[in-house]
Amino acid sequence: MIEKFNPIPREKQMTLNIIDNATCTFCGCVCDDIQLHSDDTRIHEAKKACVLGKAWFLNHTADHDYPDALIDGREATVDEAIEAAATFLHDAHMPLIYGLSNTTCEAQKEAVALADRLGGLLDSHTSL
Repeated sequence: MIEKFNPIPREKQMTLNIIDNATCTFCGCVCDDIQLHSDDTRIHEAKKACVLGKAWFLNHTADHDYPDALIDGREATVDEAIEAAATFLHDAHMPLIYGLSNTTCEAQKEAVALADRLGGLLDSHTSL
């Protein structure tokens, strides 16, 4: 058996979590057979993903670089942001829920229910 050379000593190599059958929502193909190798912060490998999916997975981290919420560009608590969003949506005549291409099916289902409840519109980037 031929072993690959790894310049990192075995005792310093990290153990990665493996997630089988991950779904990529980057494009409309919604590939669902991707194997992700990750640590607690970042995805290091996305097997079976296309070049677009790999770029999407490998460039997203769990780093907490931004505040949890902003209102008018100022840092806010999540509760304050939810209250502000509820107020904006309640006061809107015909709110548009847009995007969702990089969200899970569950999140899309909730967005559809929200649009129905508000009497709003639902659209995606595919209409452009």
